[in-house]
Amino acid sequence: MLSFITVFLITYALFSISTVLFPTDLAYFASLRKPAWSPPPKLFGIVWSILYVLISLSIAIVYTKTDGFQEVSIAYILILFINYIANQAFTFFEFKLKNLRFAFLDTLVVAVTTFLLIYCTIPYSKLAAWLLVPYLLWSCFATLLAWSIYQLNKNSSRTF
Repeated sequence: MLSFITVFLITYALFSISTVLFPTDLAYFASLRKPAWSPPPKLFGIVWSILYVLISLSIAIVYTKTDGFQEVSIAYILILFINYIANQAFTFFEFKLKNLRFAFLDTLVVAVTTFLLIYCTIPYSKLAAWLLVPYLLWSCFATLLAWSIYQLNKNSSRTF
């Protein structure tokens, strides 16, 4: 049980670190043209906090069911790593570089690797795989939103 809690807390901290390293530039985000169906900015933090809990639970379940990842496939580890890096890179691309094209492409990578991660998680735990479904749904939504924001702003004087 202690290892489950430890892995959960470490995973949650690791997924949350980009918000500390690359804080959201609310003024910049507010200045962007967005589609009418764009959620309010406050919702993003709430949703990501919940998703990070679900992701952390999923990883902790796989960790405990695979003897500390000893029995996990290389594909699972590789996809999890790529997904994590892409997840963290979004705030860098969006708010540090202010590059909407890279931010869109990054969300696409997150969505695709989340789908692959679900597929790779099923052999270890169906529950752990299901815990990632909201992450996939939000990532797909985020990809559509990022594409829309990029399209609405690509002809402005911003750096893309």
